[in-house]
Amino acid sequence: MDKGPRDDRWYLRLMAPNTKGGRFAWLDPTSIYINGAAFHDLLDDLHADLEGIEVDVVAGLDAMGFVLGAALAARLGVGFLPIRKAGKLCVDTDKVAFTNYSGRVQHMEVRLPAFAPGTRVLLVDQWIETGGTMEGAIALVERQQGRVAGLVAIAIESTERTAAFRKKYPCVSAVLRGTHWQRECDAQMLSSFADYRPKDAFPALAGGARRST
Repeated sequence: MDKGPRDDRWYLRLMAPNTKGGRFAWLDPTSIYINGAAFHDLLDDLHADLEGIEVDVVAGLDAMGFVLGAALAARLGVGFLPIRKAGKLCVDTDKVAFTNYSGRVQHMEVRLPAFAPGTRVLLVDQWIETGGTMEGAIALVERQQGRVAGLVAIAIESTERTAAFRKKYPCVSAVLRGTHWQRECDAQMLSSFADYRPKDAFPALAGGARRST
């Protein structure tokens, strides 16, 4: 796939539509991660847009926020803190209930203590739709007297809750506000779905080997 203009966020066209119904998110961004050029351009854009935001640690939300969060932590030169679904950690934890994008009540937790009071924590998830999961993560950080340095995602949909996030915290997303990508994400239907082809995301093979078509 041709990248197109650098500021076009070309890699967003690699995202796959949901083929499994309402129990799942309406699209899958993981095809960006498997494509080296796409993943690196995504990280470049997010890193550039984080300029001026001071961060001591990056916290990624279970599970796909781990991918984006850990990669951004490496780019920023800081540590990474996983915020887990409840019951996964073998140390003392703080736990909070939240309602996810599908309307189900779940619990997530973080190690206790996770950081010193005053630590600036950048919260990262793959996607912010209803905002319930992120709200739970914010509560976990603030209960340990951490400071939320900002929120990062591939996309932040336009809702009442995410508008409140934007007023209170720096918010960075690959999908830029005011673009057709934002409008399509808010409608939960990308125009790129019309000609989506999974093979467009395939990584280049080592040694110049040619893949079959």
